Amino acid sequence: MTIPGGWQRTARGAGLLADDGSVTASIFAEMSALAGRTGAINLGQGFPDEDGPTEVLEAARKAIADGINQYPPGRGMPVLLEAIARHQHRFYGLTVDPGSEVLVTAGATEALAATMLALLGPGDEVVTFEPFFDAYGGLIALGGGIHRTVRLRAPDFQPDLDELRAAVTDRTRLIVVNNPHNPTGAIFPRETLELIVQLAHRHDAIIVTDEVYEHLTFGEPHVPVATLPGARERTISISSGGKTFNTTGWKIGWLTAPAPLVTAILAVKQFLTYVNGAPFQPAIATGLDLPDTFFAGIAADLRTKRDVLARGLTAAGFGITVPQGSYFIVADAAPLGYPDGADFCRRLPDLAGVVGIPISAFCSPEHRAEYASLVRFAYCKKPDLLEQAAAQLSGISRGSAH
Repeated sequence: MTIPGGWQRTARGAGLLADDGSVTASIFAEMSALAGRTGAINLGQGFPDEDGPTEVLEAARKAIADGINQYPPGRGMPVLLEAIARHQHRFYGLTVDPGSEVLVTAGATEALAATMLALLGPGDEVVTFEPFFDAYGGLIALGGGIHRTVRLRAPDFQPDLDELRAAVTDRTRLIVVNNPHNPTGAIFPRETLELIVQLAHRHDAIIVTDEVYEHLTFGEPHVPVATLPGARERTISISSGGKTFNTTGWKIGWLTAPAPLVTAILAVKQFLTYVNGAPFQPAIATGLDLPDTFFAGIAADLRTKRDVLARGLTAAGFGITVPQGSYFIVADAAPLGYPDGADFCRRLPDLAGVVGIPISAFCSPEHRAEYASLVRFAYCKKPDLLEQAAAQLSGISRGSAH
């Protein structure tokens, strides 16, 4: 039976539609299943293996006990809307109206989905950096848009500014900026962000930022695009509590933007999840109001974990790019004699009892060869698990791919 509909272009945009029309499993599902079957250490998916702060967990328990278990308001609970507004002002000096310029969503992914479905028309172009978070390709296609990319090349994974200028045209509707960047861990300098603002004004585009790793940077302060001159009126800033508070399963995200943009996005968002996570919303509000020492501590802790895995990968013979933020480190398997990262990842549980994700999974088909030997490993795990993974990776013999 032929099943028509938008699912096909969505799957194609995400790189999951095979030549015969079937839908293939995502590399994340494949690698997680492989880890489960083999008992390998899963450094593929980016979720922590430790709970978040006690204050946040207790706030959720209290909310459940207090009966906050029914539909919250469509824009989000006032306690969270106000906490998000305070957070934006406290950390970035941004003043947003919690009643009209903030929207709570089912994670950052729903915020991205609602934004693209609300603002894209058929044939509108969306510019992202490449490699790109896999949801972008599917969501752009679902919204009827055309995906244009600007490549980030190893080892520093920074864009060529002339290529960025060429990619943004009068056909560009949205410029998506994932900063800190997944999967590379790069942080974009002010010069790049300012150029994006200039290009958005020149071509009347809207900037959409994905800032879920905003508090997980290492020695480089996070600079939201919305703080730059001329940016706020055409920027939609998206983040979530999952990465900051080790609560990825709660799916509490949000966006801040000028009121007309929030209204447009809400017109779509209300027909996606409608609302979500009532008892988790006041809990994330509690988290956003934690003292500065908490936010400094989570970044320092993650930096230590990054360094544990970086040392292990280097000792094992991988080439690495040390990330400036996020959960992830990119390693090059070519020095070990493995030029095909996807094949290497499928063999890695047998080779070392570890699972990673090939960077090619974050690329369009025409550019995958450029990233073929690169692998993403997640270091948002307990240090002893990272030490174990590093020791196991060091046992990979060079040249065994041949």
